[in-house]
Amino acid sequence: MNIVVCIKQVPDSTHIRVHPVTNTIMRQGVPAIINPYDLFAIEEALRIRDVHGGKVTVITMGPPPAAAALRKALAYGCDEAVLITDKLFSGADTLATSYVLASAIAMLDKEQPVDLVFTGKQTIDGDTAQVGPGIAKRLDLELLTYVSKIVAIDREAGKIRAERRAEGGVQLLETRLPALVTMLEGSNEIRFGSAPDMFRAARAEVRVWDRESAGIEDLKKVGLKGSPTVVSRVFGPTPRAEKAQQIAFDPAAPQAAPDALLEKILAAMPKVAKELERHKAAGQTGASHE
Repeated sequence: MNIVVCIKQVPDSTHIRVHPVTNTIMRQGVPAIINPYDLFAIEEALRIRDVHGGKVTVITMGPPPAAAALRKALAYGCDEAVLITDKLFSGADTLATSYVLASAIAMLDKEQPVDLVFTGKQTIDGDTAQVGPGIAKRLDLELLTYVSKIVAIDREAGKIRAERRAEGGVQLLETRLPALVTMLEGSNEIRFGSAPDMFRAARAEVRVWDRESAGIEDLKKVGLKGSPTVVSRVFGPTPRAEKAQQIAFDPAAPQAAPDALLEKILAAMPKVAKELERHKAAGQTGASHE
């Protein structure tokens, strides 16, 4: 099987600091690690390869230092690694990131058809859980999210069966391949890298792709230009023009405060006031019939 795992290098959350003015994450001087959720995706991909054969290719989009995360994945046992890096990719949100990763996976698919794509359920520096589904949508892959267990893979029938954690229980789902799977934390036990894999990772050549190698066709969809959420992320929310109103009441009669507050709310929301009057009138009519 040809399996691709998408990972991200993120700042270690135990050392994260937040800028006091911009409220953004300060990455300077913070050690970088593989996104913890992605480790479960790597382990699941390796387990499937160990049973069904094939190879596991790990990819990431990021600056050149992100190659360290790829080498770490190679040390766990992944077979190949691809770093997608270009100055035009900087400042990307989840929409732009999923576009770049999907384009790169499409290029890998041309080399050898991809059967499975794995991601972690989300990243610790974003917590949106949008990149995996975004990739699946762009590549028209079947999507299984919040997967807690891969139950079976039928290569002949081209199907995968998995358990998915849902509100109130667990769903058992089956779909066709190729598919994209986002793995939950604790879904498996991450292996230790073997000595041979560690030596191989140290000597391995990480393939480095720029925008052309990754098959990027529309530069308006990458980086800041392709990130519609960048304004709110950089500049923060727009302050409201109207100021908060104060309600004056007699401290000797604090019970009057709720009535004054309700009066202000109803004055600002006439539709709600009319609806309450209608319900009140209906209630009085019902009481009179009784």
